[in-house]
Amino acid sequence: MVSALSFPDGAFAFQRTNTEERCSFAHVERYYYLLLDVGSLAFPLMASFEPRIRFYSKWKGLFAGIVAMAIVFIAWDAVFTANGVWGFNPRYLIGVYILGMPLEEWLFFLFIPYSCMFLYEVMRYFVPRDVLAPVARPLSIALIAVLSVVGLIHLDHLYTSITFLCTAAYLAYHVFIAKSPWLGRFYMGYAVSLIPFFLVNGVLTGWLLPEPIVWYDNTQNLGIRLNTIPVEDSMYLLFFLLIVTTFYERALKRYP
Repeated sequence: MVSALSFPDGAFAFQRTNTEERCSFAHVERYYYLLLDVGSLAFPLMASFEPRIRFYSKWKGLFAGIVAMAIVFIAWDAVFTANGVWGFNPRYLIGVYILGMPLEEWLFFLFIPYSCMFLYEVMRYFVPRDVLAPVARPLSIALIAVLSVVGLIHLDHLYTSITFLCTAAYLAYHVFIAKSPWLGRFYMGYAVSLIPFFLVNGVLTGWLLPEPIVWYDNTQNLGIRLNTIPVEDSMYLLFFLLIVTTFYERALKRYP
């Protein structure tokens, strides 16, 4: 005969173990966004002193570009967060907020452009010829046209309209006014940056996780996802990096 006391004791012990494991796992989960930030920076920062790339020697231009981009994008991010266009899951945050945004988001605007611009320089070194130069202008004009049309059609979708129209306007500045000679290089770096973008942003938007770290109000975007990533994020990244590259190349004075 089974003891009436032994079975409940075992059940409670099992329940306590599960509860402790869940608490321990939850303690780790709150560092996920921070770990994504740090992981994105770790290798590019260590490799910045590699003698062929010498990325550290270009930090002045890099940080000028990051500051210029951050002035625009942090304000944009804060307004969208306050209005519920997107938000952050506290389950994956350490709980430190600055101006209503988590610390991890502030670090995103420092670490991600650093990593992407490192890739930009790596591509310049290993692909010496500007292979995309012949298509940079027509590609830009096509993007301007498509982004403008879609943005104007979807003015009621804040994320879509603002991202697409701002990206189109800034591309138009580079094509028709500044006539920036480095757009082919930019598109090469952007294309390579899309690889880690799909990995990191995929996790941020819920890939491999029970819940997303960053959530979106789908009434404010097209509802088209690349895996778990809103399609608008790809143009957000393009605009984001285009601002950084503008000030970066201006500081380096590599073009007449």
